[in-house]
Amino acid sequence: MKSLRFFYRFLRVFFIVYAMNESLTVQAFTGTYGINYGRLADNIPSPDEVVTLLRAAKIKNVRIYDADHSVLKAFSNTGLELVIGVPNGNLRDMNASEDHALSWVKENVLSFLPDTHIRGIAVGNEVLGGGDQELWGVLLGAVKNVYKALDKFHLTDLIQVSTAHSQAVFANSYPPSSCIFNQNIVQYMKPLLEFFSQIHSPYCLNAYPFLDYMGNPENIDINYALFQKTQGIYDEQVKLHYDNMLDAQIDAAYAALENSGFKKMEVIVTETGWASRGDENEAAATTANARTFNYNLRKRLAKKKGTPLRPKNVVKAYVFAVFNENQKTGATSERNFGLFKADGSISYDIGFKGLKSSATSSILSWKKIRGQDWSASYSLVLTACATVLLLFLRAEQTKGFCDAQ
Repeated sequence: MKSLRFFYRFLRVFFIVYAMNESLTVQAFTGTYGINYGRLADNIPSPDEVVTLLRAAKIKNVRIYDADHSVLKAFSNTGLELVIGVPNGNLRDMNASEDHALSWVKENVLSFLPDTHIRGIAVGNEVLGGGDQELWGVLLGAVKNVYKALDKFHLTDLIQVSTAHSQAVFANSYPPSSCIFNQNIVQYMKPLLEFFSQIHSPYCLNAYPFLDYMGNPENIDINYALFQKTQGIYDEQVKLHYDNMLDAQIDAAYAALENSGFKKMEVIVTETGWASRGDENEAAATTANARTFNYNLRKRLAKKKGTPLRPKNVVKAYVFAVFNENQKTGATSERNFGLFKADGSISYDIGFKGLKSSATSSILSWKKIRGQDWSASYSLVLTACATVLLLFLRAEQTKGFCDAQ
């Protein structure tokens, strides 16, 4: 009986330690690879099916551009880490009223915690340097009010506040070390960076080698943009060599931050990708190039290394995007950045499997995949421990029988 009591104590301690470990593993960005889940389409799979897709692909970090409740519900009890967005159209109201920000956070964040793992709020997207200059002046106020709302609910240690910038905010980005912020946005950028520095938020960069190459194909080696073997470039000012364009784009952002007095701020790539189809004047938008870029991007991120300028800062990136989106406006390429087609099949093979093969392939069903969540993992542990307990009791009985003999 003493040995049995010891086993019960062991089991109890095991569950306590297990629960503590589960609660301590929450991170804003797990690993190095994430994906943007855009939904400007009328023919893409449901949010529940998207969860199936992402779990099968083992993609844990996900960004959306709003706070759609059907998505937030679908992501509950899945273990996926979600960054939600405040659309640009909401920034004026967020800036004008702390109460509005408080209500927004209560309705779109607090109501879904803790089941949905909301780990970040992106306030606006590519605002500075964008076409609506009125938004430039309200962005900081909106960011602060969202942060104040989170602080009121004691969520600032759990949820990070940020905003993503396009490369339109930069000037003189070649070579990377010469990069600075455009003068027309400095008066808005610097106080924003000061606030992000205070709350320990990263600089979020949307960086597309595809767009840079398309803008200057005569002078840029496409292999440099696609992570292929190439001579690369040499930045004479800092004596650094670059063998791919994405690293150079990231270091250009680091240089601009350092030139503005924010040397310690981390850069995270919140969008990058390559279109698989385009218009006649978008010759680089091919399936072969998109596959090459995204396959090599995964390999690059899997190395968990930094850039030439910041070798200790591991590169983290969200690829754009889950699906081709048929309702996006602009060039054909805009509607063809998806790793998956609208029907859930893969756009090209970089190691993921599509939904269409789920009935006959090894992709797990929705129930099985959701069953891998932390709550279900307790059931797995209980089953295992019950098995061990039965074996233990059998051993005790056998021992008693042998002793009696």
